Amino acid sequence: MSRMIPGLTAPATTDMPVLLPAPTARHTPRALNFSHWLASIPPWVPFLIFTAALLWPMMALAQGTGEGKPTPLEALWRWMPFLITRGFVFTVLISVMTMLFGTVMGVFLGLGQISPVKGIRVASYWITQIFRNSPWLVLLFIVMLSFPFQVTVFGVTIPIPDWTKAVIGLGLPIMANISEIVRGAIASVPSAQWEAAESLAFTRRQTLYQIILPQCIKRMIPPWMNWYAILTMATPIVSILGVEEILNLTRQAIEAENNRPELLVPFYGFVLLIFFVYCYPIARLTIRLERKFALKL
Repeated sequence: MSRMIPGLTAPATTDMPVLLPAPTARHTPRALNFSHWLASIPPWVPFLIFTAALLWPMMALAQGTGEGKPTPLEALWRWMPFLITRGFVFTVLISVMTMLFGTVMGVFLGLGQISPVKGIRVASYWITQIFRNSPWLVLLFIVMLSFPFQVTVFGVTIPIPDWTKAVIGLGLPIMANISEIVRGAIASVPSAQWEAAESLAFTRRQTLYQIILPQCIKRMIPPWMNWYAILTMATPIVSILGVEEILNLTRQAIEAENNRPELLVPFYGFVLLIFFVYCYPIARLTIRLERKFALKL
């Protein structure tokens, strides 16, 4: 006689719930909050704000445009090529160089956090925590005031421009956050892969560079792009220290137009718009890569 299986070939003997298989879900890292927020903004919103920025001074401060004075739109149109080519391009260059410096240093610092040598591991941890939790503007001031304006090497005087100090000052917190990204990506790889590599007589270095790190690259790309978008948005703070990027040049352009108050909203609205046009596609690409490389549980 065949065995009766309750719930299958015979009536169920209990009303206890059955544990169903866990549904397939995608993991959404919390580190991408900025890109999620930026990507959620409809593309027409910044253009609407910019249009309002152009119309507002014309309606509310029409008396500011007298005979012989260009309208805010005419003044902005005349200064626009200068602000883009000399201002925004230089701002992007600073952000790219800062990200390059922070990424290179952050990778070494992140690898130091998983070092088997306790001294390197502890030092890397505290360096990461100090720069990760320090205000960016304070770090900028420290670098600007502590670094010399020029150095003399073998009788040759080499000037150190302000933008170089800005790259180092902004690169320190980026370095610390990239270090955490590297450490977290390595920690997310299942420990069974370390054990499998050890069973095949791989050294720790071979395991790290040939097995672990190649898997970490795609996991690090979305948060890395997220931090680049954040850095680009934060780059204008270097204008406080005299670096001639887009915000500083925008202020100079308004001063060249005799500081007319009706120019403030259109000019700074244009700065907002151009940053959005640059960072919005980065945020959308970040979300797309996050979904593509998400861990399937």
